[in-house]
Amino acid sequence: MKRPIFLRHTLNPVIRPGLFDWRMAVTFNPGVIYEDGTFYLYERTAGGLRPFHCYIGLLESKDGLSFRHVSNEPVWTPEMAGSRFGSVQDPRIVKIDEIYYMTYAFRPYAWNCYPTGLGIPESSEAKYPGFSGDSKDNQTRSGIAISKDRMHWQHFCWPTPKEMDDRDVILFPEKINGQYVLLRRPQGYVGPDVKPGRAAMHICFSDNLLEWSEPQLLIEPQFSWEGQRIGGAAPPIKTSAGWLTLYHGVEEVHPPTRHVVYRVGAMLLDVQDPRQVIARSPHFVLEPETYYEKIGLYIPDVIFPTGAVVVDKDIYIYYGCCDTTIGLAIVNLEELVTYVMSFS
Repeated sequence: MKRPIFLRHTLNPVIRPGLFDWRMAVTFNPGVIYEDGTFYLYERTAGGLRPFHCYIGLLESKDGLSFRHVSNEPVWTPEMAGSRFGSVQDPRIVKIDEIYYMTYAFRPYAWNCYPTGLGIPESSEAKYPGFSGDSKDNQTRSGIAISKDRMHWQHFCWPTPKEMDDRDVILFPEKINGQYVLLRRPQGYVGPDVKPGRAAMHICFSDNLLEWSEPQLLIEPQFSWEGQRIGGAAPPIKTSAGWLTLYHGVEEVHPPTRHVVYRVGAMLLDVQDPRQVIARSPHFVLEPETYYEKIGLYIPDVIFPTGAVVVDKDIYIYYGCCDTTIGLAIVNLEELVTYVMSFS
């Protein structure tokens, strides 16, 4: 079956760095919700790369294209998460029972980044008071923050341990059988069903957001474009066919330069039991093609979708471009679901 058409907007990248000192270098990997005809977009930003302190800012738009900042200051900062030396990253936003939830990645001590223009940037730990300098003491864990008004947030819990690099943590947008459901990507986690050295997608459940079941393997890298690392993208979208779930795969194409390509895949999970994969496309549905997806300040050849909202019959997908800017791609919801279902 022919791959569905993702229309990149002619105004891409729709959001670019600049304006405030905390977003002068990059803006990327946004969380997005769509309510009452308004798009609310939570951007990950940085004012510089050495050190690479990241913040989360809030923008809004009526058309999904022309965004304005709701505040001149970030709405979520490393200090709010517990360390003024740190970095808060890759927000994903859902609303459950009138409460807004933001899952985010948190590094207690921001590191120094040195882009090469060829592949994954070189990096080093920066010096901070009280920090050992050992990367084992600076793992990226994931947190959950909550808000009642989309603007003011407070930290609620840590669903992942501080000793493990565990990101791409994403809440489903509703409880399933009375439980919260969470996607995870625990790096280095080895369980009874996990092969060492492969970063895979896991799923877990909770009655209260505080105590979680052990990670259960959902899918692991299987196709060449997924390489040895996959992870969740935007929060799953509920459809009559199942939970439409986008994810990313990272293929290493030139090891000497650490050149990788981030692409996007799609699968459907059972509505009542999301541990069950109904269908999964063996082919990526989106890959870097345009200049802004292939060339950027931080890393080339990256499409990283973290926000996806349904507007009428379409999905508006907001994605990080080369960890530098934010792009928008639009695809027909039914067309994409039908395509994925063809691989059931």
